[in-house]
Amino acid sequence: MNKIVGIIFKENGKAYFFDSNNLNLSDGNKVVVETERGLQLGTVVICDIKNKDVLDNIKPILRIATDKDIKNYNKNLIDASKALIKAKSISKKLNLNMNVIESVYTLDRNQLIFYFLSDIRVDFRDMAKELASIYKTRIELRQIGVRDKAKTISGIGQCGRELCCSSFLNDFMESVSINMAKNQNIALNPNKINGQCGRLLCCLNYEDDVYSEHRKDLPNLGDEVQTDSGKGKVVSLDILNKTYTVNVPEEGKVVVSLKSKCDECGKCSK
Repeated sequence: MNKIVGIIFKENGKAYFFDSNNLNLSDGNKVVVETERGLQLGTVVICDIKNKDVLDNIKPILRIATDKDIKNYNKNLIDASKALIKAKSISKKLNLNMNVIESVYTLDRNQLIFYFLSDIRVDFRDMAKELASIYKTRIELRQIGVRDKAKTISGIGQCGRELCCSSFLNDFMESVSINMAKNQNIALNPNKINGQCGRLLCCLNYEDDVYSEHRKDLPNLGDEVQTDSGKGKVVSLDILNKTYTVNVPEEGKVVVSLKSKCDECGKCSK
């Protein structure tokens, strides 16, 4: 069986798997592949394939990209950026409620794809006809979501670093939920838990397993618990340090730790 490699079509994009077709490939090689959208130029990324289902019905890489392929690809980038400006102008002229944010030519220029953002369903048939008459190729307009827009445009997150989706994530964190914010004791303020896309922060998923593990034996806020100083109500939690604060009548606030001496030592791997 030939070697399976990952191919990305844009920087930090999702990796798609292809048969190496017995080509001698390494990280960073430019290759030409056949996709549902036609011929595309992509970059090889060597991946550790954990999901064996991806091996079903994969296509072979056609060839290592030639200088001519790369020249055509770079020309397509320039022409697509000009087409994007034109598409924006046409959508404005037709009073369409859409924001065209990206345009892409296939390598053979048999198709020109426009990606747009809109809160409603848009009838773009007249726009597609006008674009086809100008560019003499098959035109496709695809509506995408706000998370795709954030990935494309990029920006700086609350942490002060470039957005995860545009810097290193190959795919969106589909499993992010509001329960993760609750589990991590984060205030449910949209400005705190939502990213620039307006959806829940992908990074809520990063440490959730740790918080879940540390929280297992901790009480909930408001619980009545017994301490060495008496019975009181839990008023705060320090999940990572496995401690909680209890307000005990006549004693004040008492900090209770679930850490064992072994936890505090940290010198062994146990």
